[in-house]
Amino acid sequence: MTRVPTEVARLAGGLRGVIGQLHRRLRQVDNAEVLTPSQSAVLARLRREGPQTQAQLAAGEHVRQQSMGATLGALDELGYLERTRDPADGRRVLISLSDLGEKTVRGVHQHREEWLAKVLVTFSAEERETVAGALPLLERLAQR
Repeated sequence: MTRVPTEVARLAGGLRGVIGQLHRRLRQVDNAEVLTPSQSAVLARLRREGPQTQAQLAAGEHVRQQSMGATLGALDELGYLERTRDPADGRRVLISLSDLGEKTVRGVHQHREEWLAKVLVTFSAEERETVAGALPLLERLAQR
C-alpha cells in the first residue's frame, strides 16, 4: 500500500466531512419528504440514467436485488414508478419514473437548488468563483 502524505490525508478527511455535512443539510431542506435516502437515490438514478432493470439498479446502488425489490415495492406503492417490458428482450422488465415520480424528483431537486442559491448569494463574488472553479475537480473526484 502506498503511503499517503499527511497533508493529503488531512485534505481527504476534511473533504469527506464537508461533503457529508452538505449532504445531510440538503436532505434536511426537504424535511417533509417521506422518502428514505435509498428511495431518493433510486429515484434520482432513474431520472439521471433512465429506465433500468431491478438488477441494474441494485448493482448501481451496491445493494442486493432483494433489498432493491423492497425499495422498489415502496416506491411502487407511492405511485412513483412504471414498469414496462424491454423492447429488446421481452423477458426483462424496465423500471422508470412515472409522471408523479418525475414531478417529485424535479420538485426536490428544484427545492434544494433554490436553497443552495439562497446561500450562495450571500457569498462574495470571489467566493462563488472559487466554488465554481472547484466543480470540475469535484466532478473528477466523483467519477473515480
